[in-house]
Amino acid sequence: MMLSAAAGFIYQSEKYSRENAGQSLKKYTLLKRGEVAYNHGASKLRQFGCCFELTIPEARIPYVYHTFKISDENCYTPYIAQLLNNPLIDRQLKRLVSSSVRMDGLLNISYDEYMTVDLHLPERAEQEKIEHFLSLLNERIKKQQRLVEALKSYKRGVIERIFSDDNCRTWKRIKLSEILSERKEYCEKDGTFVHATLSKDGVSEKTDRYDRDFLVTTEEKKYKVTHKNDLCYNPANLKFGVICVNDFGDAIFSPIYITFEICPSVEPHFLGMQVMRWNFINRALRFQQGTVYERTAVSPEDLLSMSIVLPPMEIQRKVSNAVQVLSTKISIAECIGERMSKLKSALLSQLFI
Repeated sequence: MMLSAAAGFIYQSEKYSRENAGQSLKKYTLLKRGEVAYNHGASKLRQFGCCFELTIPEARIPYVYHTFKISDENCYTPYIAQLLNNPLIDRQLKRLVSSSVRMDGLLNISYDEYMTVDLHLPERAEQEKIEHFLSLLNERIKKQQRLVEALKSYKRGVIERIFSDDNCRTWKRIKLSEILSERKEYCEKDGTFVHATLSKDGVSEKTDRYDRDFLVTTEEKKYKVTHKNDLCYNPANLKFGVICVNDFGDAIFSPIYITFEICPSVEPHFLGMQVMRWNFINRALRFQQGTVYERTAVSPEDLLSMSIVLPPMEIQRKVSNAVQVLSTKISIAECIGERMSKLKSALLSQLFI
């Protein structure tokens, strides 16, 4: 098994599609139920590593993890494991890091150094009550995440059924060039439009994560304009699913992106459902050009040469409205999950002072 900052102990096959131990167990430590492991590997979720208690009878884990058992009767192991994952502990861990992350991704925090971390503990009975409450909250968050994934899976299944051969046989086949026209409208970043970015999650306002304006050497740079219900895609990242209908609204984004105006006789989201399917994307990838994988791209001319099927507008609207109901349910479920996670973070910041 291995330690995941998001899920705790997981089987290696869950991440790597196979077990990495092979026949040799020399580089693995046998951990028993109730013992604790600290993975001092940096990750996006846990910059200074993660710590979890093993709750199954036993498991073999990479020997590079720091493992220990809490023997003090005044300490409740599940509570200690929760406490060691608190951001306030990161302040102490940060001081222990002697240099940058190693080539193998591990922080230079030795076992002895990790054992110097100071903990402030309430009475054992209070530790148990706090941990029990946090466990219930964690389980509720996990159930909400499973609900979101189930709804997304159901939505994908519904869309695949809609565009199955049985349904599409009588629909009209039409080339994208007949219903799309490339929008070549440009504007400087002067406040007229919101500055946006394009990812597999759609068009969204540009944040610090994607901000590369410091690379722009002139204030007169022209950005491409996109409007609500345009079809947008990134020619170089189509292989990652970066194609969508613009639900965000009027905005400017990088001129490397392509944005199409959709013919009024086509329901935008019905079109979006078709072109966002991996069946369509994989067909489009046959047009990729370029010698380096990272720079391979599908040109707008090649994309426009492809065809899709369209039923009468009445059916397009009915299908789009039905799928939109599912999308709304997913958004609500995700919002509830995000609020639960924020509640947990707020509680942790108050509990472990």
